[in-house]
Amino acid sequence: MPNAKVADFSAPSTEGTFRLSDHRGHPVVLYFYPKDNTPGCTTEGANFRDLHKAFARAGAVVAGVSRDSLKSHENFKAKMGFPFDLISDADEKLCTQFGVIKMKNMYGKKVRGIERSTFLIDGTGTLAREWRGVKVPGHADEVLEAVKAL
Repeated sequence: MPNAKVADFSAPSTEGTFRLSDHRGHPVVLYFYPKDNTPGCTTEGANFRDLHKAFARAGAVVAGVSRDSLKSHENFKAKMGFPFDLISDADEKLCTQFGVIKMKNMYGKKVRGIERSTFLIDGTGTLAREWRGVKVPGHADEVLEAVKAL
């Protein structure tokens, strides 16, 4: 919930271990997405990639999170040319911490999965903003505006 401190965490990522506390003093954008190499997730990642220089100019660190393996992340990152970390949350620790696992309908079947969500954590480690049930078009732009407003 906004204005709450976010508990420090560390998780395996494409750049080694991602630790929230390593980024104190910088806003951190964590975007949770369901699966590597799927249409919506590819578009969302590409949108964050295309705005990455603007996020960096605003001092922000961007990282994508899903339950995919590091190997899957490394392939996805290389294929898409993502200039940011992808965090592997295979054990769902981060998904649980941020409450993004939901029951979803997939072709008429109930499945547990990640609800597309983004969290903006300010430089002091406080949750500044959250977006849940994200629709991809325009989302990365909206997050960038929120970063600039911090």
